[in-house]
Amino acid sequence: MKKRSKRYLSSSEGISETKDYDLQEALDGISKQNKVKFDESVELSISLGVDPKQSSQSVRGTVKLPHGSGKDVKVLVFTEKPEEALKLGADHAGLEDLIAKIKDGWTDFDVALSTTTAMKSVRSIARVLGPRGLMPTPKAGTVTDNLEEGINDVKSGRVEFKMDKTGAMAVLIGKKSFSVDQLLENANTAISAVSSSKPDGFKGRFVKSAHISSTMNPSYRLNSSIFN
Repeated sequence: MKKRSKRYLSSSEGISETKDYDLQEALDGISKQNKVKFDESVELSISLGVDPKQSSQSVRGTVKLPHGSGKDVKVLVFTEKPEEALKLGADHAGLEDLIAKIKDGWTDFDVALSTTTAMKSVRSIARVLGPRGLMPTPKAGTVTDNLEEGINDVKSGRVEFKMDKTGAMAVLIGKKSFSVDQLLENANTAISAVSSSKPDGFKGRFVKSAHISSTMNPSYRLNSSIFN
């Protein structure tokens, strides 16, 4: 059994393991938990009722958080016109040169965008980027010819969510330094986006369970009816 710190155990006091919390109550609780030396991320952890082995039941999407994510996002753009992308705010831009670096193991970026014409070359590193959740896709809005809009959306708080092989996903909704009202609005926006991503024709309980927590503190179990 993992040994918990005194700080963690102190933050656990008052959290019921049998109660389903509403968002407001959970976020009020998170705001009062013990602080650490860095600005913790706040995330929704969701367990889905879909069958992850069925490609027709794959769940992924993006959401633009009204108050941003609070994260300093490094954006890479695959394009034949790197100078233009860099002027628009990209941290890295290029095509064959970046592909070669990535093949050698370099992945010092958080989000990858690609123009439609560059995708023909980018597909050669799909096996590298895919498992890391970094492969540009039209569904995630990361394949675009409007680079100004794409870069601005990512930098200003567009967050991608994608379930893993077990049907679970984590969605960043902000930082602990945000006000409760900001986190609440971000969380409601993310919940609406996840709910809208339910596969067509899916029958059954879409969200089995959901929790919310900051990086270094215990979580609150949410009432999953908020996803209905």
